[in-house]
Formats: sequence, structure tokens, C-alpha cells
Amino acid sequence: MEYTGYLDFWFTDRPIVERVEAFVALGITRLDVWFWRNTPIAEIAAECRRVGAVINSTFDDDMGSLADPGDNEKTVRSWAESLELAVKYGIEHLFIFSNQVEVANGKEWTRRLSSNFSEAEQYANLLNQTEKIMKLVEQTLVEVWVEGLNEFHIKGGVLVHNHELAADWIRRIDHPQFRLAFDCYHQQRGSGNLIWGLEEYHGLYPTIHIGDVPTRQEPGTGEINFPNIRAKLRQLGFDGYVGLEFRPSGSEAEALARTKELFPLI
Repeated sequence: MEYTGYLDFWFTDRPIVERVEAFVALGITRLDVWFWRNTPIAEIAAECRRVGAVINSTFDDDMGSLADPGDNEKTVRSWAESLELAVKYGIEHLFIFSNQVEVANGKEWTRRLSSNFSEAEQYANLLNQTEKIMKLVEQTLVEVWVEGLNEFHIKGGVLVHNHELAADWIRRIDHPQFRLAFDCYHQQRGSGNLIWGLEEYHGLYPTIHIGDVPTRQEPGTGEINFPNIRAKLRQLGFDGYVGLEFRPSGSEAEALARTKELFPLI
């Protein structure tokens, strides 16, 4: 297994490009970044090359809603742009979500649909659009990661809001470049059943995220039993990526030490 570090969550006292070297100093060289359209992604990629790191993943915060037929043209166009960027900078993974999330009055909301579509119509559209997007993806080496976003802090209704729906999405598309990101924070917020989910969806997820609940800080700061999570993953033979998508409660070095203690890689 290998840790991946989130530039948007760690070392926030300095510009985002400078966070790359700080992660490398901690021994983490595979890095994730949100919102590529609003990030100096070219500078981050150049800095990664300089210090021997890589951009592990990113996503487009303006990709549109796959659940909304009114966004069909936009979602295909935005994914073509994301894939062009990923190939250019050697980004191996892109995240995909069912709905466009926007910030209003300091809170995250899903954007309203263009019309009054049923959930069945939304899901059918999501599947059709994903098939079109995967035709573009398979021309590259990029892997697309599905994540179910919880509705506890993302308001307005998310179509794919848990891992059960995310896994169904993956199984229906049935493409080797379309995989699950098992996010412990989102799953615990929305549905719980973490151990059951790890067993049920084993083989679908090449990465897990280990933010604790409720504060989305490092393991040991909240309610999730990460020693049991780690034991289950060891039993299942998981050997993928462990995303540090959380905000350290103290210093970054302290957060990493606590993570290694409660969630060791070996």
C-alpha cells in the first residue's frame, strides 16, 4: 500500500505549489489535488517533476451533472478537457461524481436539475453519459474513480450518495478503467457499514480514503474504528492507495505519525 497526500488539506499555511516539497519531505510522493480548473496545475506538475513526485488524482469542479440530461453536452466536453489535461501532465486518476456541487452561503449544494426528472431517468442518463465518457477514457491510460458523496453536508440531493449506488454504477458500466474510491468519511456520514462495504465491494476499489468522522481529521480523532478497518483490509489482501484526504488536527508530521500508528501500511 501507499499513502497519497491531499494538497488542499495539508500545509495550508503556504501556497499550494510549495506544499509539494513539504509532502515529499514527509516521504509522500503521490499527491492529489482538487479543482484543476482553479489550481495552478501546470506549476504543481513542474514542481512534482523537480522533487520526484507525481499528481495522483484531480477532478473538474465544473464537469456538470451526469444526472441531468440538460448537461449532456457539457459533461462530455468537460471530460474531454480533463482527459487532455491528465495526459499532458501524467495524472493517472480522475474522479467522477453524479452531480455538480456548488458553494452557496458557505455550504456545499448540488446544482438544481434543468427539469423535473425522476431518479430513474437521472440514473439512466448517468449510465448513458458514462458510456460515452468511457469511450474517451479508453483512448488513454487514465483510470476513473467513482465516489459516492454523502448528503450530510452536501445539501440538495446527490444521486449517487453512498457506496452501494457507486458500486452498482461501476458494475453496470463494467469497464476496467472505471473503479471505486472507498471513502470512509463519506460512507460513515451517509450509511455506515464500513466493514460490510469493504467485504462486499472488494475488488472494485483500488483506493480508500481515511478521514475520520465527524471532523474529517486523521484516524483516531473521531468515531471510526480504523484498527478494525486496517485488519479487514489486511485480511482481504488489499494493496492499493490510502488517500490522506483529511485536515491534520495538529502539525502535519504529528498527523502522519498518528496515522501510521493507527493505520500502518504494513
